[in-house]
Amino acid sequence: MAERTEHLEAVLLSAVRPSQEQEKRFLAFLAEKYGEGTTLTWQKSDDYPDGFRLEVGAEVYDWSAGGRLSQFKDALEKLAATQGDVIPLLKETVLSWTPQAMAQEVGTVLTVGDGIARVDGLEGAAYGEVLLFDGGVRGMVQDLSEDSVGCILFDDDASVCAGSTVRRTGRTAGVPVGEGFLGRVVNALGVPIDGGGDIRADGYRAVESPAPGIIDRQSVDTPLETGILTVDSMFPIGRGQRELIIGDRQTGKTAIALDTIVNQKGKDVICIYVAIGQKASSVAQLKKTLETHGAMDYTIIVNATASDPAPLQYIAPYAGCAMGEYFMNKGRDVLIVYDDLSKHAIAYRAMSLLLERSPGREAYPGDVFYLHSRLLERAAHLSEEKGGGSITALPIIETQSGDVSAYIPTNVISITDGQLILETRLFFSGQRPAVNVGLSVSRVGGDAQTKAMKKAAKTIRLDLSQYREMESFTQFASDLDESTAKLLSYGQGLMRMLRQKQFHPYKQYEQVILLVAGLNHVFQEIVPEQLDTFIPALLQHFGETQGALCNTIEQTGQLSDDQQSQIIEISKEFVQSYFSK
Repeated sequence: MAERTEHLEAVLLSAVRPSQEQEKRFLAFLAEKYGEGTTLTWQKSDDYPDGFRLEVGAEVYDWSAGGRLSQFKDALEKLAATQGDVIPLLKETVLSWTPQAMAQEVGTVLTVGDGIARVDGLEGAAYGEVLLFDGGVRGMVQDLSEDSVGCILFDDDASVCAGSTVRRTGRTAGVPVGEGFLGRVVNALGVPIDGGGDIRADGYRAVESPAPGIIDRQSVDTPLETGILTVDSMFPIGRGQRELIIGDRQTGKTAIALDTIVNQKGKDVICIYVAIGQKASSVAQLKKTLETHGAMDYTIIVNATASDPAPLQYIAPYAGCAMGEYFMNKGRDVLIVYDDLSKHAIAYRAMSLLLERSPGREAYPGDVFYLHSRLLERAAHLSEEKGGGSITALPIIETQSGDVSAYIPTNVISITDGQLILETRLFFSGQRPAVNVGLSVSRVGGDAQTKAMKKAAKTIRLDLSQYREMESFTQFASDLDESTAKLLSYGQGLMRMLRQKQFHPYKQYEQVILLVAGLNHVFQEIVPEQLDTFIPALLQHFGETQGALCNTIEQTGQLSDDQQSQIIEISKEFVQSYFSK
């Protein structure tokens, strides 16, 4: 402070020169605030006919009508950030509010372009703080240097130019949250963009918040059923887990995520779909699809389209996570899909290069790993003391020509608890979902399966690995012995059984029945092509004639030896009757 007050000059802007008495009061205020030795200079300005503006270095005391109105708006915004419903408190706030002699730190825009502004004069600005530019444009501090501040802009920067003023708000970036967002499409700032009117928020959460600590978590032990036989049987996903979906373009990554969302109907799971860098028409079609299957009632879509500026694409997944944390902290279970983090990293790379940060591997900045780790670590299964809620994350990564060893894929693989690797070769051969069973993995494993599913799927991965090995050895052979032919036929039947149409999720008992029958060679003699029509008929038969057995498996998650034998016997009888018609 001593260095700062050696020679500090204050400038008073007003339409009328202050009287001697007023000048004495100004000097007394400056001496108390900044110490002795501060000088005061008056400048005539018709911009403040009903007040004045006092500039002391980078700090500004705006006592005009506009400045007092701005203070009042800030008071209401702070009230909205701390209270869920501000309506009952508005009258009290209006009646009790009085203007205060509060300094606002004001800066000047040096350069602006491509959604990035460089600002001079904001010495006290903090990383992640929201700034307010001329014309109501909002920005966020993203880069701190000795002589200036780098800021990303969330709104159209047409009204921002070099020389424009910008002021600090003292708040971090956040989004409104609440039950009213269910069934709606919002942008990265929580503003509805689906034409459905305003949304009444229940609160306000910062987009960036610390991940739960180890003490605040519990182990992942409750399955989040996808309804996809391949996933639930071999790569189970638990509530609180982070499972990466990775593959080339157009291999069914989003299809797996949508099937999982559709399968949460009636399971009391809130779903959030974050679309990053996609076409607006694609997201509109996706919303229509979810509405068709009755899934929008419990889903929020956060959309940052390809036409949105990079800062909005960058902030979108954090905003979606903040919305999910609102429900998690209330003890609810949340599923959040980030589609996709490859485009998210590209948006961050564009911002970082414009902010003149040093590029590293593939031109990404050095903190790109932290970009995704601090996002995905917020997915957790909270302890009972914290309410027991959970966030399950399904990040999606797009690869180029199946290269999972690239920079961003390896980063996210190391952060997540497993990955579903989709192959173009499998996809175009008709295997849908095109999951590579050999390379995919779930690091939670059987902890996220019911006992019935664990027992039914016991040998499927081993059987499929034997089939793949035998298939690679015999693909050029013309003569096959009987045992090899049987093994190949059995493996082909299993692969055909794992084929599943989109938006046709299996219930748990249906998956158990198929696994028990398939792994006990019930389908051995059936031509693989016939399984497409046979499997729905078999499941329909069980649903119509074995209701008690199906309900027991579905509700208890248990499978006894007697029930297993019963499923095998009934399946064999149905095979004989089905093909004898």
